[in-house]
Amino acid sequence: MKRLVEKDPELQKDDLIVITGAGGFIGGNLALYFKDQGFKRIRAVDKKPLYEWYLHVPGVDALCLDVSQEDHCHRVCEGAVEVYNLAADMGGMGFIEHFRVECLRSILINTHLTEAACRAGARRYFFSSSACAYNTLLQQDPDVRALKESDAYPAMAERGYGWEKLMSEMFCQEYWAERGLKTFIARFHNVYGPHGTWDGGREKAPAALCRKVIEAMDTGTKDITLWGDGHQTRSFMYIDDCVKGIDLITHCDDLIATPINLGSSELVSINELLTRIEKIAGVTMNRKYDLDAPQGVAGRNSDNTFIKKVLQWEPAMPLDKGLAITYKWIRKQYQRRKAGQRVGIG
Repeated sequence: MKRLVEKDPELQKDDLIVITGAGGFIGGNLALYFKDQGFKRIRAVDKKPLYEWYLHVPGVDALCLDVSQEDHCHRVCEGAVEVYNLAADMGGMGFIEHFRVECLRSILINTHLTEAACRAGARRYFFSSSACAYNTLLQQDPDVRALKESDAYPAMAERGYGWEKLMSEMFCQEYWAERGLKTFIARFHNVYGPHGTWDGGREKAPAALCRKVIEAMDTGTKDITLWGDGHQTRSFMYIDDCVKGIDLITHCDDLIATPINLGSSELVSINELLTRIEKIAGVTMNRKYDLDAPQGVAGRNSDNTFIKKVLQWEPAMPLDKGLAITYKWIRKQYQRRKAGQRVGIG
């Protein structure tokens, strides 16, 4: 029997929106998105000191608090109408494979934050899950079939990060079932774009390859090292599509406590990704392959059948266009850093 869902009052421009992980790439862009929508009360929260935040959004109430601590969660949720949880210790495959304990400990964030949001009387709670929650046995071939939402079970998530996401999804589902908190769950597939991590070890493939091409051109070596054999396949979602998707998902009552893919379905190999970046840069690199480096699963793509059915929408930014914007932004950051100016790397 389907549960009766009470209709919420329309979200007002002076209702309090809380975003944790707002000092990061997606969280910072989400704060900017809501600010541009005309919302006047946005509480942005991150444990990083302000000078390390990826984006500084004027007029947003910025708090430096660690939401893995329970008392901090109650503080940030006070008065909240909607809570968006994008806080987590995470990064690219190198970080995820080497720091599994840190990734697992992010479960403390969602555990405390769902309880705090529920007690504070928040109307809606969004959780940023990941395609790493999917069964890894279905991702052993680069020519992978796109993953649909039901493919998370039987469970065989990526160790550390993936299991934390899957368990946190269950918290969200049970808070709706037992306590009536409207929760929303999006499984992100590789988000990229300006103001993201591009150096330092947490960056993902698009940003890492853009930086490596820029570095190689600057030094004149034209050499670039790829992790793995380059045949691994992925889809990559542009940041603007991501924040738009978060908004649409969180305000669709048909998706309460229902995990949904949020990603592009444009599948490319890592070799092809580099080829596209080379075209943007106007250069051909000498490719080397590190077969001992972290590679993740062999293939992963987003099946967007469900999101198109429910929202009549899916991420649509073409990879070539998004990469061109991202490459230009990273090149500017690289040049600024070389000139001795302070830049963020995420």
